[in-house]
Amino acid sequence: MLTDNHGRRFYYLRLSVTDVCNFRCDYCLPDGYQATDNSPHLGTAEISTVVRAFASLGTQKVRLTGGEPSLRADLPEIIAATKATPGIRRVAVTSNGYKLPRVIGQWCDAGLDQLNISIDTLDPAEFADFTGHDCLPRVLRGIEQARALGLEVKVNAMLLQGGADRRLREFLGWLRHTPVTLRFIELMRTGDNREFFASNHIRGDVVERELVRDGWQLVERPRDAGPAREYRHPDYLGRIGFITPYSEDFCDSCNRLRVSAQGRLHLCLFAEHGIDLYPEIAAGDSAALAERIRREIGAKEPSHYLQQEQVGATRNLSMLGG
Repeated sequence: MLTDNHGRRFYYLRLSVTDVCNFRCDYCLPDGYQATDNSPHLGTAEISTVVRAFASLGTQKVRLTGGEPSLRADLPEIIAATKATPGIRRVAVTSNGYKLPRVIGQWCDAGLDQLNISIDTLDPAEFADFTGHDCLPRVLRGIEQARALGLEVKVNAMLLQGGADRRLREFLGWLRHTPVTLRFIELMRTGDNREFFASNHIRGDVVERELVRDGWQLVERPRDAGPAREYRHPDYLGRIGFITPYSEDFCDSCNRLRVSAQGRLHLCLFAEHGIDLYPEIAAGDSAALAERIRREIGAKEPSHYLQQEQVGATRNLSMLGG
């Protein structure tokens, strides 16, 4: 099992397949995608080498993320290759849902287990303003298709000032009759969003405490789960989760590592730099790659240091999928 110097075990790989995104969310890419790295994205065979290496080190869950993964035409092949890797029990995709109704059947046939869709508001006009695309009904239709296919569906929503209470009420009304898990994500500082963060950040634990007072009960967290604390309520079909990176103990339970679309290992979302694994990846030698990863894990810091406003090399969340 891959273990760092702080005793944390890593069951979970977040693997970016592209840093390109077609949305223009204010907290991430307000001016749209701007290429800053001309290195080629990993191909399907190279991605398989990465997954095999991590699986040999005890990784059980792989999340394919971006950017926007659906912009890769070969995503079904990537899903299938990942799911076929011995040791990998769960394959997830995080998407903005723009293409979801057209592609979800292919993803499901390829072996997808879990789908995460980013929706920051249930108001169609506000959604269009947030993302630059008037497509919320299409995204919601895709979610219903995914549920009908038997996929576990989670929805990610960024906590933002300006209408936060209204959006919470709308989401609660939706969850009363919709069996999905909504995870509220506390806005994080990145290199590009200093001013936006200052005017829009809300502490997630404040909202969390309000819901606990309203009867929401904490659910036990599987060991390969992400960082969300999830809650259920007897009056709701859906669940609510919270990802609060500014809480003091957030990094204590870290169980995930990240590899960029260019083949760089990021020991933390907010690390100062990525570690270039491409030579080992290009050689197709998963054993050598696994040994390199094992050596590098010793440099993982105990914390991301966001509280000290250290954001490392992360200019925006599209770089590594958040």
